[in-house]
Formats: sequence, C-alpha cells, structure tokens
Amino acid sequence: MSASAQGGVEQTGPIARLGLTKGMVVQELGWDDDTDDSLRQAIEDSLDADMVDGDYGNVVDAVVLWWREDDGDLVDGLVDALTDLVGGGVIWLFTPKVGRSGALEPADITEAAPIAGLALTTTASVAADWMATRLVAPKTVS
Repeated sequence: MSASAQGGVEQTGPIARLGLTKGMVVQELGWDDDTDDSLRQAIEDSLDADMVDGDYGNVVDAVVLWWREDDGDLVDGLVDALTDLVGGGVIWLFTPKVGRSGALEPADITEAAPIAGLALTTTASVAADWMATRLVAPKTVS
C-alpha cells in the first residue's frame, strides 16, 4: 500500500491486480478457518468497507469465492456465486496453491468455468497459500 496524492490509501501488489476498489460491493463466499485473514483485510481496506455474505440479498459488483477440493462440485459453486452478481461483474475464485491441502487441479477450473457460463481470464498468486482466478461471463455479440 502507498499513500495517494488525495490522502487515501492506494493498493499495490496482488490486491491491485484484483481491481476491487472503494465503493464496490463485494460478496465473500466459502470463508472458513483456513482463509487468509491478511488477504481478506487488504481487500476490505481497498473497498473501504466490509465484504458482504451470501445473505446480502442485493446485487454485488464482484464475488470472492474461496474454494477447496473437498468443497463439492465446482460448477455448482460457480453457478451459486452468480446469483447476486451484477451483469459485467467478476468472480475471483480463490483456491489453495498446487501442493497445498485442498488444492484443485488447474484443469478442474478450466473445465468447470464454461459449464457454469464463465470464461477464465487471469490467474495470479495473491497470498502465500492462495491463487486467484478471475472468471467473467463471456461477452455476447448482438
């Protein structure tokens, strides 16, 4: 993080890559004891607000979905994450890095995304134990 000319806090590094900025409403799904608290705090700092949970009941700009190998069917999880997502919104799928407990095979994400109606755009390391995969609804041509 660094101070901006306007006196605020500007995110740098992995958080900046997520594109989650002040004023956005971000829904967090799949939180558990193993999630990275410093990453969560950095996201909330960039939003200047708390993330909302699955009971929010309104549209959200983005979803942070923590997912592990034993969480069930990834396609179902991704479809559920779309429930409150505004058109043009993004899902950030956080999964344990390869070699860590609960890690997914990259092919599992690549196969699940189109079945859920999503396109995989970016993958980035965001914490010591977590990878982030950016998923969006594909643009349609009219």
